[in-house]
Amino acid sequence: MKRNEGKRPVEIQGLEARRAALRLLDAVLRRGETLDQAAGAATGGLLTSSDSALARAIASEVLRWLPDLDALIDSATRLRLADDAKARTVLRMMLAQWLRLDTPPHAVVATGLALLTGGPRRLAHGVFGALVRGEAALPSIPTLPESVAERWGDRATAIAAGLAAPPPLDLELQDPAGTGAWVERLGGESLALGHVRLPRGTAVTDISGFAEGGWWVQDFAASLPARLLGPGEGRRVLDLCAAPGGKTLQLAAAGWQVTALDVSKRRLERLRENLSRTGLDAEVIVADALTWQPEAPFDAILLDAPCTATGTARRHPDVLHRIGERQIAEMAELQAKLLERASGWLKPGGRLIYATCSLEREEGEERLPVEGVELDPIRGEELPGGLVPSPEGWLRTDPGMLLDKGGLDGFFIARLINKG
Repeated sequence: MKRNEGKRPVEIQGLEARRAALRLLDAVLRRGETLDQAAGAATGGLLTSSDSALARAIASEVLRWLPDLDALIDSATRLRLADDAKARTVLRMMLAQWLRLDTPPHAVVATGLALLTGGPRRLAHGVFGALVRGEAALPSIPTLPESVAERWGDRATAIAAGLAAPPPLDLELQDPAGTGAWVERLGGESLALGHVRLPRGTAVTDISGFAEGGWWVQDFAASLPARLLGPGEGRRVLDLCAAPGGKTLQLAAAGWQVTALDVSKRRLERLRENLSRTGLDAEVIVADALTWQPEAPFDAILLDAPCTATGTARRHPDVLHRIGERQIAEMAELQAKLLERASGWLKPGGRLIYATCSLEREEGEERLPVEGVELDPIRGEELPGGLVPSPEGWLRTDPGMLLDKGGLDGFFIARLINKG
């Protein structure tokens, strides 16, 4: 803070957003929380929407480029700062604002140094000044944490290229036949029938067609599992672990009679709101899939299982730093239990889509085979251009794919059939 004629402290403009960003990073890196989980406490519910968005953007860019930011800091310090030192975290934020958010250095200094006192403040000022004078730069592709790069193997570098920037905005259309008209109306582009991609940055509620329910927000990769079930023609489908509901909307729009089940009442409220906005219909059930039992088998089941969500690192870069072997093993165990239950709820000839937004083999390939059902191979002609199924017949996407068109999230998708 600075003094106003020696009378009362005057808050530096933008300082509260930086304080919130600092709290977000502490929650992720020290306590292992997600950015979404930490947002409420970090902002205190008192920030303006623009300041909340800025805090989230600063924290996200730090997490996206953390190893590279640390390398710059270490290049300008004689003694290495501890990983959890406040001065290091503030320097990460200062560099992310300058190098990624195009904040002028003088504004970075004014809001960054105010978070520190004494020696750490002088140190941060000196390090940042030296890096600015030396015209420091980040690489074109983020460096992944070592443990993450090891898990992702020979695809790690390509995936990292897809994490360099937040993703565009994908819309899934209620009526795929109107794709061309919606592309023209919204000024976007389409990767497949029923899809429109827009540049990021526009408030969703301000986009034409929101109020009339012509579309909903859904990453393009996340739309693929439901697409692989085809038209419903009045048949019954269970959307298992359905919240927040994009796949339920897809299935209902495709003519399926949908039962949407999820354990979270709060998250299902968003699904109910979108059903109301779009005029689509589904039976919504709050229940735990591990104890719930259907009254009759289904023609199809879509299990988008709870997972580590490492495939969403483009928009949730916290997963790069808080997901490890323990979390992966816990999710894989839960997925195995859900698959076992779901496979017993199919009619003869019924199909089960198993999907996770994870890049970990333990949550994808290693969950197969499943007792009681057989693999129903995905065919290349069923997929949008640029995507190819594996030789085994499943599909894996990752952020390094379709980069010339804006990229996509990482998913594993397998289609299974009960041959009865």
